[in-house]
Amino acid sequence: MTAPRSTTQVQTTKQQWAAGLTAFAAVMLMIAGILDVFRGIMAIARDDVFVTTPNYAFKFDLSGWGWVHLILGAVAVIVGLGLFQRSMWARVAGVTIAGLLIIANFLSLPYYPIWSIVMIAFSGFVIWALCVSPTERPSQPA
Repeated sequence: MTAPRSTTQVQTTKQQWAAGLTAFAAVMLMIAGILDVFRGIMAIARDDVFVTTPNYAFKFDLSGWGWVHLILGAVAVIVGLGLFQRSMWARVAGVTIAGLLIIANFLSLPYYPIWSIVMIAFSGFVIWALCVSPTERPSQPA
């Protein structure tokens, strides 16, 4: 017969999962941010790297898109660093910036389709990890 688990063991396991998912989200957000910074630099430096679509509803200058991706990527890296502190502001900002990355990559699908889909998937994993891990800290036993 097995002994029932104590509340401390269950809470410790939940804490470990929460810490692991938050670290996962932080690393994924930092990777997505760094890759978005590189994508922004590439779009600013050389517009001819990207495919141009003549009849796209959301037609923008590629240098403008480069600046958008560069800024979003830099903010994503900063928020990713904040996630290692496990602070609530970083979790909220992480979900927000990942959502903005999804929107920016969706709007730039015709210019760089496969990479946009990869970045959307990265950002989706970040949102999932930040929303799934519990935020409450268990009370310390007396």
